[in-house]
Amino acid sequence: MGELGPEDGAGNTYSLRPGLQRRFKSSTVKECIHAILKEKLANAQYIPEEMPQLTKSLSETIKDRLKEEGFDRYKMVVQVVIGEQRGEGVNMAARCFWDADTDSYAHDVFMNVGRGSTRDKVFSYMLC
Repeated sequence: MGELGPEDGAGNTYSLRPGLQRRFKSSTVKECIHAILKEKLANAQYIPEEMPQLTKSLSETIKDRLKEEGFDRYKMVVQVVIGEQRGEGVNMAARCFWDADTDSYAHDVFMNVGRGSTRDKVFSYMLC
């Protein structure tokens, strides 16, 4: 019996890096995130008891939409923070091991001014 080689179609076809068409594109991801934010949060009211479920739902929606966009080979880390803006500042940080050639991040901040009140809602999303 002969051995099968790459010319026989039995070679290793697993690729460690995405092809040029499948690379993470921050601008595409940011547009996708912004569309989801606008769709889901335009008329949302800040109710603290409902925020844990909303953050979980939004992170799953973002991950699913990005997989549909062709980023299915990436491990997505989606961080969703929802808070009420009352004049305080917020600083966020994240650490990741990544390959500078293929990995990147995208983020978007959505602010929704409540009608009839002085409270602003801040919705922030980050991917790495």
